[in-house]
Amino acid sequence: MPALSTGSGGDTGLFELLAALPAQLQPHVDSQEDLTFLWDMFGEKSLHSLVKIHEKLHYYEKQSPAPVLHSAAALADDLAEELQTKPSSGEIRELLKLLSKPNVKALLSVHDTVAQKNYDPVLPPMPDDIDDDEDSVKIIRLVKNREPLGATIKKDEHTGAIIVARIMRGGAADRSGLIHVGDELREVNGIPVEDKRPEEIIQILAQSQGAITFKIIPSIKEETPSKEGKVFIKALFDYDPTEDRAIPCREAGLAFRKGDILQIMSQDDATWWQAKHEGDANPRAGLIPSKHFQERRLAVRRPAILVQPLKVSNRKSSGFRRSFRLSRKDKKTNKSMYECKKSDQYDTADVPTYEEVTPYQRQTNEKYRLVVLVGPVGVGLNELKRKLLISDTQHYGVTVPHTTRARRSQESDGVEYIFISKHLFETDVQNNKFIEYGEYKNNYYGTSIDSVRSVLARNKVCLLDVQPHTVKHLRTLEFKPFVIFIKPPSIERLRETRKNAKMISSRDDQGAAKPFTEEDFQEMIQSAQIMENQYGHLFDKTIVNDDLTVAFHELKTTFDRLETDAHWVPVSWLHS
Repeated sequence: MPALSTGSGGDTGLFELLAALPAQLQPHVDSQEDLTFLWDMFGEKSLHSLVKIHEKLHYYEKQSPAPVLHSAAALADDLAEELQTKPSSGEIRELLKLLSKPNVKALLSVHDTVAQKNYDPVLPPMPDDIDDDEDSVKIIRLVKNREPLGATIKKDEHTGAIIVARIMRGGAADRSGLIHVGDELREVNGIPVEDKRPEEIIQILAQSQGAITFKIIPSIKEETPSKEGKVFIKALFDYDPTEDRAIPCREAGLAFRKGDILQIMSQDDATWWQAKHEGDANPRAGLIPSKHFQERRLAVRRPAILVQPLKVSNRKSSGFRRSFRLSRKDKKTNKSMYECKKSDQYDTADVPTYEEVTPYQRQTNEKYRLVVLVGPVGVGLNELKRKLLISDTQHYGVTVPHTTRARRSQESDGVEYIFISKHLFETDVQNNKFIEYGEYKNNYYGTSIDSVRSVLARNKVCLLDVQPHTVKHLRTLEFKPFVIFIKPPSIERLRETRKNAKMISSRDDQGAAKPFTEEDFQEMIQSAQIMENQYGHLFDKTIVNDDLTVAFHELKTTFDRLETDAHWVPVSWLHS
């Protein structure tokens, strides 16, 4: 940092110093962008205002000015009363109107408070009816504003006492530092609460305005200091506390949507965690069900949920195995070649609740993240993928599938397919080398893990579309996949926008393109709903393909941001 000259005055103020700082730093700044940033930052009007206020306060602090009087408000009242007795004139009326304004009265009141140094709140007198034999009692007074107090209470099953069950992080009770978990509540605003239910006490608190006085017997148990929450989780389900019958206090609950990032503030309670939305300036936390509790609830409900398998169109649409078709050079041979051997049934062992996450931003020397595209048959995923490849063939790439069928005269090994023997294919299946595989007309087809690695090793973004049940097997440190769900629009829009479109069918061996039918639209919508319900917690982004051009632009923008911006990823990817 260069030395800063102080000017001829020898005692340049902070305001002048900051104004001159960019010019003095200019010889030491490498780029024009950095210099522009410095000029903009130090030229900010709000910064100048703050510095001027700081200098004024610093000046008065050195001067230590004493107030001329400590009762300006009373003097103003006396003046107004005296003016009322004087003959009326324009000046008197104007002065009386000025002195009666609420903002002037408030200003004078603040002046008197500062002059009298009367900053501490007025505590209520100690009650006279405290027995000598009674336990140590605390009288606490909190000023209630529009926010809740941030504490929940419960009735002790054995003693019947009203106990503070939890203190919400960042709430009024937490900020006061006066109320603690385990404290016994005896009175609220002079009303005994020993014989009242928690719901009745909450009603008393809700109806109280201004200052609330508590009579409390402190807990003997010492609280362990809680660290500020540094754990972040991604919510994998929607939650509305107003519909949760199990929550101790619905008003204290925190609502969230699937995909929201939450900051965990406390996990002291095994059933109810305290959390807030990431980036929320409000420090007050809310209650959310803990991971274990939510998993237990969902496991109990699961037998009642009918899980539908993903239905494959009876037309064997070419869209069913897009991964293998798109890698081929001859578009005329594109057709569905097999039905996947792996089950599309939802894995009932997976109970999506929360996933611990951390920010991740790709470094320049790192491989690109694998991009996984998921969508129902006919949604246009293949067209979007092709447009991406055409837009930048040097940046995007696709895998070359393996097959056991004989190579045709116009095909080259490693271009359309990688041709291997049936024995070798089956061996690779046993060794879990395939992401997906299947059989069509006694020939195997599959996408290998090594084919993905090959694309990434060439410093390209690998575009891979798979069945949704495969996604969870790709979520590893090596691939760090970003999963995009391509969703169809409403069935009305499908009828309108796809009425003249065609899909390639393999009902016959010619792979002829045939128009969409109403059954195709129904299956597309139903399949999308099943995918979203069963696997939506694995999707990082959802794009509705209503208009192909608009959807492609959104997809391209997502890809660009994926390479430059920070994103939340599972902690296990970076700390395994």
